[in-house]
Amino acid sequence: MMGTNRYAFERYLNVRTARDPNFSPDGRRLSFITDITGVAEVWTVPVTPASEAPSWPHQITFRGERSDSATYAPAAPVLLVAGDAGGAERTQLYLVSDDGVTFTPLTDQPDVIHTFGSWSPDGHRLCYASNRRDPRYFDLYEQTLDGTPPRLIYQDDSTNGALHYAPDGRRLLFGRVESNTRNALFLLDLNSGTAQRLTPETTGGPAHHLAPQWAADGSGCYLLSNRGREFLSLAWLDVTSGEMTYLTDDQWDDEEVALSHDGTRLALLTNVEGYSRLSLFDISRGWSERQPLPVPELPAGVMHEVTWSRDGARLAFTYEAADTNADVWVWDADERVLWQATQSATGGIPREHFVVPELVHYPTFDGRQIPAFLFAPAGQERHTLPVVVYVHGGPESQLRPAFNPILQYLVGAGYAVLAPNVRGSTGYGFTYQSLDDVRLRMDSVADLRHAALWLGKSGVADPSRIAVFGRSYGGFMVLAAVTTYPEIWAAGVDIVGIANWVPLATSALPATTGHVIRKVPVADGTQTTTRSSTGVRPCSARSAALRGRLISTQTSRSRSSARTRSRPACAKRCKTTSSVATVSNSSTSLAGSSWS
Repeated sequence: MMGTNRYAFERYLNVRTARDPNFSPDGRRLSFITDITGVAEVWTVPVTPASEAPSWPHQITFRGERSDSATYAPAAPVLLVAGDAGGAERTQLYLVSDDGVTFTPLTDQPDVIHTFGSWSPDGHRLCYASNRRDPRYFDLYEQTLDGTPPRLIYQDDSTNGALHYAPDGRRLLFGRVESNTRNALFLLDLNSGTAQRLTPETTGGPAHHLAPQWAADGSGCYLLSNRGREFLSLAWLDVTSGEMTYLTDDQWDDEEVALSHDGTRLALLTNVEGYSRLSLFDISRGWSERQPLPVPELPAGVMHEVTWSRDGARLAFTYEAADTNADVWVWDADERVLWQATQSATGGIPREHFVVPELVHYPTFDGRQIPAFLFAPAGQERHTLPVVVYVHGGPESQLRPAFNPILQYLVGAGYAVLAPNVRGSTGYGFTYQSLDDVRLRMDSVADLRHAALWLGKSGVADPSRIAVFGRSYGGFMVLAAVTTYPEIWAAGVDIVGIANWVPLATSALPATTGHVIRKVPVADGTQTTTRSSTGVRPCSARSAALRGRLISTQTSRSRSSARTRSRPACAKRCKTTSSVATVSNSSTSLAGSSWS
């Protein structure tokens, strides 16, 4: 019956995941993070390709708090674990033996963020970024394992992140966030403390320089960049001259690169309309003479966190799809054998119950085609269905065909779900990402209106039973959609969305809001953030226009579960104090039962 589900909502929330694989130095064990206990902790599992099913894993952390990452030392069975407490996102660092016996805190400043960089090549030192000096800024520190206090190795009033030691251990790559679309790379001499800028200063257009991987001889690094172009592409950066050369020119973003320890094998992930494409190369004779290597065959989905074993023979990665929860897989590039290293529970829900979406495109007001994923209930005709339009957060993010238990629950209950990547989303080039900047922001809300119109005209939806649902920035989009186009929506669900940008802009640290509030140039060449810079009025000021139902949940503090390893700028999150009423007495129901 419409509006019911064979499996309770709690079952979907108990679907487990495993992620973030990392090989032990001898390649015999694999660490990973799983929420099998209900909390993300660090576990290890033997690397056993001959077994018919994944081996039973061994838990090594028991903090009862979320672990964010775990990285093996280069030559010892010890891991550096990063994790916070209470969802505060103030990450601390710990040393843990891979049998779980020894657990040693390296940092103990619960009000400070510590973002791990890397181990030194000999495993005697490690580096990280921290805002202990000033909550607004991230400096770089180096720590040895002999109990001596950490050493401040670089200080600057900016947002810096430690990356990778050079192969000689005497230099360190680090990055600096300069805006939501630009970052810079620097090379730090650890003896003199001198920092050399490797990437040029830019003022217009994108200039990301991401995931640098040192060549074995230390002459340069492979990285991903979109400086001067639409999409992130694989490039080579010469650290002596600072010259960067692009190596690929695809019309999609290259999103991850992983280089084997000896520099002879390279793994490249490309985001093709949300789906991952894995390419492997033998580059032992250089990129120009590269040879493609066989890749594993898996159903279309999303791969991430690719990493090589130390001998370069095996590649571990996290794989998930819309109908498959995330697990760790291993590909033996020499033997051409693929196996699943972990097997996460699905809450007792049969895997065949989950639905694979269809990639669709719908027209919007200016003639553009908006990409979206359409989930339809199994066994039901796609005609006059109740539909939930799900809006991703970010805003500079992308809804990808990865497992989402809430969307699967809705589909299991008989609702179709349309998940669009409206203008402003990443993955479709810098121009598309910029189409909602500043005063164009409401154009992305218009894309939601046209999603609803397309659903009705195509016959997929009953036009009187279309809801919009989103979280965080997606929650703002819900509030904007139901207040700007109240006649379209039967219901709206906002979870910790922003109802008024002014308190966010004035009370939060600049690093936490730069990706959602653009700075507006003024006549004298400086930049300023104004009340009108978002192009929208507070949603609460327009709530009188609502006719449908709105459910809005707000908290005194956002405790996002998003990982912060790659975001050292996340120092504090502002309090959400907006008030949005639950509105109207409309009797319209999505499925003949109360949406609440």
